[in-house]
Amino acid sequence: MIKTLIFYVKMALVFVLIIDCSQSNRPFVEEVDNLKVDTLAPFYHGVASGDPLEDKVIIWTRVTPENHENEISVNWQLSKFSDFRKVFKNGIFLTDADRDYTVKVDVEGLEPGTLYFYRFESYGKKSITGRTKTIDSLSESLRFAIVSCSDYQRGYFNSYSSISEEEDIDAVIHLGDYIYEYKSRDYSNGIFDRLHLPNKELITLGDYRTRHSQYKLDRDLIEAHRNHPFILIWDDHETSNNTYKDGAENHQELEEGNFNERISAALKAYYEWQPIRENSKPYRNFRFGKVADIIILEERLEGRTKQAVSLDDSTLFESNRSMLGDVQLDWFLNRLSDSESQWKIIGNQVIFSYLNYGRPDFNINLDSWDGYPVERQKIADHINSNSIKDVVFVTGDTHRSWAFEVNHIPLESNMPIKPYAIEFGTPSINSGNSDEWSPNIPIQKLIDHENYIMDPTMNPHLKYTNSRDHGYMLLDINKEKVIATWKYVETLIRRDKSIKEIKKIESISRSNKLKLVNK
Repeated sequence: MIKTLIFYVKMALVFVLIIDCSQSNRPFVEEVDNLKVDTLAPFYHGVASGDPLEDKVIIWTRVTPENHENEISVNWQLSKFSDFRKVFKNGIFLTDADRDYTVKVDVEGLEPGTLYFYRFESYGKKSITGRTKTIDSLSESLRFAIVSCSDYQRGYFNSYSSISEEEDIDAVIHLGDYIYEYKSRDYSNGIFDRLHLPNKELITLGDYRTRHSQYKLDRDLIEAHRNHPFILIWDDHETSNNTYKDGAENHQELEEGNFNERISAALKAYYEWQPIRENSKPYRNFRFGKVADIIILEERLEGRTKQAVSLDDSTLFESNRSMLGDVQLDWFLNRLSDSESQWKIIGNQVIFSYLNYGRPDFNINLDSWDGYPVERQKIADHINSNSIKDVVFVTGDTHRSWAFEVNHIPLESNMPIKPYAIEFGTPSINSGNSDEWSPNIPIQKLIDHENYIMDPTMNPHLKYTNSRDHGYMLLDINKEKVIATWKYVETLIRRDKSIKEIKKIESISRSNKLKLVNK
């Protein structure tokens, strides 16, 4: 009887701990002492803004409860002045455990092309001050930071630190893999004490909330969010590796439960912890006047069918094989046709262009658009038949830099190579590169392989790649040209935002041709 009683007492304590961790994450906050800054309490995770429009923007924070209250009142203010001497908008937001004590306000009635400052207050304490801006439809030039693939365990987020100090950024476009779902040391091996919490593969709502909490305690990510609005979309690691709408390579039903329940938990945590508008589909359009439309696609959960297993897969060229799904594809093609802007910038998670990696063990990546050739051809036909000009795909996922004159016709087809768009791939913030997965391979051998796959006999439309360096990409846009600038950080093993190398490639409007600006 006593043993039974002790057992149930222990189980009750475990249950309380689970509830405590899944709702407030506070025990995990306290474990990450090197990231937790007491002076930020109770807003340890900083502030963020996102999804800017001409007249509205999302502002976000998270208040860590002192005593696990059922409901917490948070005041918010937005001003044109950094000292808030005149408040432009303000209000009260009530948050609770059901939304993990996150705060998200869609501030309306704003003025276009305006810089705003915002902050929050609770428990008598103020958050740090964030800075954001609305879309300026009259601007003749734009600048975006393009990022993807930030793996907490792989090293410091020095790219985020550098981005936080970039000037004249209209938005940071994050193309996915904001977090990774693996347990501690899996996939990443880990350095120092930057290991994943919880130390398990993410399955439950509490798991995903804890991981988001850990990432947003990083001081460099806090500063990037604090200084610029973000436009975000997930890729696969926010849920599970190589996700498609009905499953994932990294999900086994017998061991990890119902896939749809896992995805629901992952997306609930994502929407709680990101400054992203929730009353619409994840694919969405941002019009920056006559200069550019930013068209964000969702390539994992809306319509993607299961990846083909090989180039010999009999289903590879079936018409029902889809990356976007019919509804999103129709929306995308209509956005391209209806756009009145000079440039159509496509936020795209996986490489759109044909790409032969030139390795006997890995020629074609069937998780990319190479695995969905029929739907890709529909997009190409639409662009060409409607004479849609100045289409630019910006892409994450691969942990490499790329510059393509977009074409997806393999050389062996003997068809003419005629680009109809361009594509720029951004490197990873810090997720593993080729040299880190193969540390014994000399760097020169990797450089030789880069030159090999850029050879005209291999990929004549590929004009630049870098598989060795981490960083981010800036995209400068005006009516005459777009310029992609890759900035590579010096190191990941210590906090150091030094940039060791910069590469620039430009494309003149209506040319679909790339020119290396610096060598």
